[in-house]
Amino acid sequence: MPRISIGDCSLYYERHGMGFPILFISGLGGFASFWQDQIAAFAKRFEVVIFDHRGIGQSDPARIGYTVERMAADVVSLMDALQIRRAHVVGHSTGGAIAQVLAIDHPGRLASVVLSATWTKADAYFRRLFAFRKEVLMRLGPSTYLQSATLYWYPSWWVAKNNERLRQLEAQNLANFAPIDIVASRIDAMLAFDRSNELARINTPTLVVGAEDDIVTPAYFAEELARLIPAAEVKLFPRGGHFLVHVRAREFSNAVLPFLVSHTPA
Repeated sequence: MPRISIGDCSLYYERHGMGFPILFISGLGGFASFWQDQIAAFAKRFEVVIFDHRGIGQSDPARIGYTVERMAADVVSLMDALQIRRAHVVGHSTGGAIAQVLAIDHPGRLASVVLSATWTKADAYFRRLFAFRKEVLMRLGPSTYLQSATLYWYPSWWVAKNNERLRQLEAQNLANFAPIDIVASRIDAMLAFDRSNELARINTPTLVVGAEDDIVTPAYFAEELARLIPAAEVKLFPRGGHFLVHVRAREFSNAVLPFLVSHTPA
């Protein structure tokens, strides 16, 4: 499987299709495989790049003082290593926080940015939720952490209809689960993230995507992002949960693809 050095560690990555590149950035879990449901649709028109974050999956189990800014630096280093001068960036959840940093600090590297099911800064609700999730992880371990996370990530009706698929995903994620201290440090990085006062500086074309029934990053975060980022477009799905990328896979690609095409350099 392809891995590439970004200086102090190596990252696992995949490239699919041909054309102008899209870099997909997954969330807290950090797995390239999060985007499997989207590869075929986007690779028909673009080069799709997915990767396992530092310390996750098939990337090196490197330990650092995690911050969202440090994760964003890894993305820039990956782009440099792959000789990608400029790309569309699609970030989900924590990946959306990383994408905000890229749009603020490295605007010249982005043709457009899609912020999917992400947040501006941790509020009281967000802190309660992730303090609880971290406590579950530390006290009860990865298996219970993943089983409980399924109930946050997906709508109840979708869990009922896809129980066996979800059991398989839980088993796969458990087999590849990062060391607990890495996951806990990544949660701490999420809670510390706040670039909300700088969002008005973003001049990269931006699409904000969310779901009205998302209980991890509620829709009010999407509305706030769209309000704070100049000229941002917003698409809210009535149902889809936090993992709308899976639950509304076709609708997600149908919403995002035209936006990316319209902002692809000639």
